[in-house]
Amino acid sequence: MAQVPQTFLDALAVRTWCGLALRSLGRAREEIDAINVYPVADGDTGTNLYLTVESATAAVEAVFAGYEQGGPSLADALRAMAHGALIGARGNSGTILAQLLRGMAQVLAAGGAGDVSHVDGTALRRALRRAADAAREAVAHPVEGTVLTVASAAAEAADGAEGDCGAVVLAAYEGARSALAATPRQLAVLGRAGVVDAGGRGLVTVLASLVEAVTGDALPEETYAGAAGADVCPEAPEHAGEGGPAYEVIYLLEADDAAVARLRERLDTLGDSLVVVGGDGLWNVHVHVDDAGAAVEAGVEAGRPYRIRITHFAVGDVHTGGERPPREPAQRAVVAVVPGEGLAGLYAEAGAITVLARPGEPPASGELAQALRRAHAREVVLLPNDAELRHTAAAAAEQVRAEGVRVALIPTRSAVQGIAALAVHEPERRFDEDVVQMTSAAGATRYAEVLVAERQSWTTAGICQAGDALGLIDGDVAVIGPDLTGTAETVLDRMLRAGGELVTLVVGDDAPEAVADRLEARVRESYLAVDTVVYRGGRQGAPLLIGVE
Repeated sequence: MAQVPQTFLDALAVRTWCGLALRSLGRAREEIDAINVYPVADGDTGTNLYLTVESATAAVEAVFAGYEQGGPSLADALRAMAHGALIGARGNSGTILAQLLRGMAQVLAAGGAGDVSHVDGTALRRALRRAADAAREAVAHPVEGTVLTVASAAAEAADGAEGDCGAVVLAAYEGARSALAATPRQLAVLGRAGVVDAGGRGLVTVLASLVEAVTGDALPEETYAGAAGADVCPEAPEHAGEGGPAYEVIYLLEADDAAVARLRERLDTLGDSLVVVGGDGLWNVHVHVDDAGAAVEAGVEAGRPYRIRITHFAVGDVHTGGERPPREPAQRAVVAVVPGEGLAGLYAEAGAITVLARPGEPPASGELAQALRRAHAREVVLLPNDAELRHTAAAAAEQVRAEGVRVALIPTRSAVQGIAALAVHEPERRFDEDVVQMTSAAGATRYAEVLVAERQSWTTAGICQAGDALGLIDGDVAVIGPDLTGTAETVLDRMLRAGGELVTLVVGDDAPEAVADRLEARVRESYLAVDTVVYRGGRQGAPLLIGVE
């Protein structure tokens, strides 16, 4: 009789796990979104889990791409997966999943285990236990009948399993699956809706992918949307209060442990659904509050918050878990990628839905697709505002077109081109006419940015040194100068030689205080009949953006 080969978890299995989980969540996303009634019935749990795993997958792929020969260690792959999930976590469910993955990595990539190429069933049992415990510790007020219950059941089942990794992950999956089926009897809001917990449903999908990655055997896909709510426990815990907080606030935070402990206490007094995950100086903070500004200010007091996302629960009373009247889609909306908080506010005032892009952290196609869906419109105009986002934006548009939404991608390469497009946007016009006018306005806007070189390098304008100011016109380095203000003046002169009626300046926090005044004065003195408008961009990638129409 042939001997059954032993199964292990190694770096390649981690990579495979990520890919399988992303594919499976992609297929299950709409179903999971549809059963999302707790803690907020906002129908995005499946999407949030998908985006979180997409970020984890990208991080693992980046680690593998860094090796010309061979591949990363198991520890490297696990740390990348956990870190990618942490920085890309979306929503309550995604944040908890990130902590589950971090808990596994803490066991499997720590100490002596970090030097081995693979681990066995014993180590995997410990990792699943640590994952469940870490997730529960991250939630301010754990509630049973949620993804936490499902994770604990998976760990308990794994503890009782004997054998290799395949036996352990299969036991964990079966334990999670059984616990998921029981969630409507533990949480009354689920029982009334006749559904299982959406976050737990997503975790079962992730564990099924782990089984396939380790054993090579795919498990049959199951649906839970019609799960019965019989035998509901009437004393089951509910979400705190009718008509709960109005905003979801999420941000990454650089802070030490002591500051985060104080932050937890502060945020716990401001709202609910508080989850803080991470460690080693980097944290992902998630909370539901009525005062979004206070939640962000608390993060500023604790350290450096960034990648701040604030979502307004604007449709109905989504915290009650009851039925919501269907919202009629708007006819048209604009979705724009913007590089700084100041511009995000400007675009929002003009009626656009914004996706904030940090330097070195471009949004993934899934994030753009989610923004297109959240626009809840029959027709959507997408402004990527970055030449590097062209393919990502096209992929997002194609995803949403397949769902019946009419999406037009205007290939804006700078935020100033997006401003020009938005200025001529008229929702009352026919869609095609509106897109043509917006495209024309964007194309007629020359754009430039002025930034500071980080290192010596060759450019189209010659060799620059670290600390030099670089003026890029239409994406190419055209001017190299010793200071940012002088370089900006030279760039503006070159652009206005070809004519123009309006100069748009977007000034970042890192720009010299007097640069806008100097440039405005130069336009007044040297270019008659040319107007200038100045916007504050906040913490954007380049200290200064220039547009000329």
